[in-house]
Amino acid sequence: MRVSLHPNFQDLPEAKEAEAILRSCVHCGLCIATCPTYQEVGDERDGPRGRIYLIKQMLEQGQASDKTSVHLDRCLTCLSCETACPSLVQYGRLVDIGRGILEQRIQRSLRERIIRWGLRRVLPYERRFTPLLRVGQMLRPVLPGALRAKVPARQSAGSIPKEQHRRRMLIAVACAQTGAKPNTNAATARVLNRLSISLEGPRNAGCCGALSYHLGAHEEGLQFMRRNIDAWWPQIAAGAEAIVVTASGCGVMIKEYGSLLSEDAFYAEKARRVSELTKDLSEILIGEELTKLEVKQDHLRTAVHCPCTLHHGQSLPTIIDDIMTKLGIRLVATEDRHMCCGSAGTYSILQPKMSQALLDKKLKALSVENPDRIVTANIGCQLHLATKARVPVQHWIEVLDTLLSS
Repeated sequence: MRVSLHPNFQDLPEAKEAEAILRSCVHCGLCIATCPTYQEVGDERDGPRGRIYLIKQMLEQGQASDKTSVHLDRCLTCLSCETACPSLVQYGRLVDIGRGILEQRIQRSLRERIIRWGLRRVLPYERRFTPLLRVGQMLRPVLPGALRAKVPARQSAGSIPKEQHRRRMLIAVACAQTGAKPNTNAATARVLNRLSISLEGPRNAGCCGALSYHLGAHEEGLQFMRRNIDAWWPQIAAGAEAIVVTASGCGVMIKEYGSLLSEDAFYAEKARRVSELTKDLSEILIGEELTKLEVKQDHLRTAVHCPCTLHHGQSLPTIIDDIMTKLGIRLVATEDRHMCCGSAGTYSILQPKMSQALLDKKLKALSVENPDRIVTANIGCQLHLATKARVPVQHWIEVLDTLLSS
């Protein structure tokens, strides 16, 4: 695709990067068949190819319209299109660049500005989000049904292993997950303890930066990344084997630290090393001797929801299935595994109508063989699916943890 950058953008590094990505697109349209929003509304502008043209138009004309923001906002960034693309177009990166430029050139409504500001000021900060969540949980019994479903019941984390092993790994703390589902990381620690691996969690680490970055606040997102690198670096320098991520959405972002901070003279090398060390929890377990885990027999039928951030973002579409099958956990078939559940970070808040439509489709696809439970690998997907699911929705590591012999 030929691009002629507007003079306003010719000295902007992000625009030049976008130009290179645009040039790799050959207009084939194979991405459209895999796009959840295009399948839902049938508008070319709500598919990857249409959004690519809108970004190209913005870069060439030096300005953006409200229509551009409508259709870029409606993108889930599920990256299903990247999986399907024969030209390996970096669509996700292109959309991030487009949104960053867009935010500097449009005036959103007061309502939109307040909501986006509130999301960026609360969700990434565990000490702000968790107290508010606790209030919601206290009021949960008297909340209207639809609102009650969105507030998860309070969960206990359970015990944390005290053993110190020779093998040490860091654990990345997902901000919303810490308050909403604290047992996820606790279960991870217990399972890895059985494999003679200790987990460490630096207290001054926090949000991975994905929320701010994907909302177009790029510098704010980069600051979160730098803070995490500073927090993790002493343990990395001391020989930590890996950075374990239990929320696949955070995993995708942390694996991109190296590229996103490649021009930062002070952080570039450290960011590259952090990305190298970052592993989804499933990547850790698949490489271990799972025979060391004594798993009790389980008769419950399990449906696996592989989040887009694991399926497309990290190209690990069957890794959870592989682990659970090796351990003898009974899985049932599902449909349309590549399609998004509609959570997509803040998408369920900013695009509720589309998000709910996609949620209904996903739950139907997960329920074709009437499972007894649904497992996933991302906190956003877990909370979103649980609002309407008729069976429990858990992180897969919690299921494994409960099945370990005493």
